[in-house]
Amino acid sequence: MTDVAVHPPLGAGALLRDWRQRRRRSQLDLALDAGVSARHVSFVETGRAQPSREMVLHLAEELELPLRERNHLLLAAGYAPVYGERPLDHPDMAPVREALDLVLRGHEPYPAVVVDRGWNVAAGNRANPVLLDGCAPALLEPPLNVLRVSLHPDGMAPRIVNLGPWRAHLLERVDRQIALTGDAGLAELRAEVASYPAPEHAARTEAIGDIAVPLHVRSATGADLRFFSTMATFGTAVDITVAELSIESFFPADEATRRICHQKSLTPAPRHPSPASGSDTTR
Repeated sequence: MTDVAVHPPLGAGALLRDWRQRRRRSQLDLALDAGVSARHVSFVETGRAQPSREMVLHLAEELELPLRERNHLLLAAGYAPVYGERPLDHPDMAPVREALDLVLRGHEPYPAVVVDRGWNVAAGNRANPVLLDGCAPALLEPPLNVLRVSLHPDGMAPRIVNLGPWRAHLLERVDRQIALTGDAGLAELRAEVASYPAPEHAARTEAIGDIAVPLHVRSATGADLRFFSTMATFGTAVDITVAELSIESFFPADEATRRICHQKSLTPAPRHPSPASGSDTTR
């Protein structure tokens, strides 16, 4: 995962202006929302005024900057970062690991995975092989990247029946994330996976009633599996690692998929490892 987003080597004012423009906000918009004068925002952006630490954080909050970017803005203004970044295996993260483990195990026999900001797998449950069977071993080596393994021709792509719509869905999600974070590493990853072979003609868009487009996968045994997914994040996180984690849980979209998942759950599987052990949990 990349450590920094797209941050020009500029001071706090220019960096603030860059983020304001990314959010398509005028100086007046930001000033009104932050409860300060447009003149003060202008002076901060041009370097004529030095914002306080509290003002930097206040403006960052109004612009909905991710925690990582708030730290960068503080550093650019000459202040120490306020948001920590502990690895998932840090002792302080034990409650987080326990929560992730509870969610992952509780979702079995259906697949679920925890990913970081760069779409790298931090943890997964024992049901994930139903999606990953047939993928090239090299793509399953840590750090397993969900985008790569989903769209690579040696990954899931040949078995995704509705690859066109699902590919478009994934790329749109990445585009929104890049717009939010400005992450250069994500932009590079997006360009990489977008270069993978794509269907010449988009498959007919499937839908679960009028609810959602499913992930329609043909399993290694030839069975058709249809899932829809939900995304969950930690609320009120003040640690960068925790704030950047997402849990994607897949649910069966039809009775046949539900039955196959339950049948596979009867097959002996390795003991479910802790989320701290990383992407090995998907193997």
